Amino acid sequence: MKKRVLNGMRATGKLHLGNYLGSAKGMTALQETSDHECLYCVVDLHAMTTPYDKVLLQHTTRSVIIDYLACGIDPDKSALFVQSHVTQHAEFAFFCAMMSTVARCSHLPTYKEKVKQYPQHVTMAMLNYPMLMTSDILLYKATDVPVGLDQEPHMEIAREVARRFNADYGMDFPEPQRFITKGQYIPSLTGEGKMSKSVEGSYIALTDDLDTIRKKIRSVPTATVAGGEMSPSVKTLFVLLELLAQNECAQFKKAYDDQTLKFVELKDALSDAIYKELKPIQTKRHEIESNIPYVDKVIKEGAEKARDIASKTVREVKEKMGLLLLR
Repeated sequence: MKKRVLNGMRATGKLHLGNYLGSAKGMTALQETSDHECLYCVVDLHAMTTPYDKVLLQHTTRSVIIDYLACGIDPDKSALFVQSHVTQHAEFAFFCAMMSTVARCSHLPTYKEKVKQYPQHVTMAMLNYPMLMTSDILLYKATDVPVGLDQEPHMEIAREVARRFNADYGMDFPEPQRFITKGQYIPSLTGEGKMSKSVEGSYIALTDDLDTIRKKIRSVPTATVAGGEMSPSVKTLFVLLELLAQNECAQFKKAYDDQTLKFVELKDALSDAIYKELKPIQTKRHEIESNIPYVDKVIKEGAEKARDIASKTVREVKEKMGLLLLR
């Protein structure tokens, strides 16, 4: 049997290099294999668990779908849809919430971070975030979820809920595993944390031109002299170069160890490598965003594919949990 893959991106703006290297690039590779069935969605409901602009949300949701398509997601090979268009996500999240506790969710590192970030907006939706994510995964009985290392606590909750459903109600949910990608953690250009749309100066947008990329990379702080232990920001430069131009990375690493490296040469080489990777994506994105009817068709058909699977899971859960269903 094929392994089922589920992954989603928050609808918080255009994708950046970290999203691409850490997730989207691996997603396009998975859809080309014969042993994986892929479902990819924009998780707009997750975006609503923190303060948001309702007009902007509509725009960014479609924008992320366009980014997916530009990165190479093929709607003929993968179901590509918007989370809220499959109502079973929210419905099943309620049943998942019955399988965990307030204490369990409130101790998650991500919840604590969001509480600090939005102290005036600590809602039940924010607390219930991991249950919604669990719903996303179990709804499709997904076995593999290509998310970053920071999402492992949420993955463990999904496994716990799966075990509870299986033990208490005789379900057959697989225990989902985090699918590890080569770029599972893309560090911020600032050297602190990971690349994030919410942290200005930390990321390269997939739509950035060469001049913008070069300006951002040249602004990454480095030492005046190479050699010795690398600072976090210098490590970031080498991590990115390793992922995008491995041969050049080895040469620059040797120069760094020999203390002959000129950082401006490293930065410009990295900028060129980034732009070379992003240029085909930008060209394809320009073509797709001029054809909104096609984008909406992809969203509609993707939701239909996802809904077909999700509705069967929810009906099975309802029956086994003792709810009265009319034929």
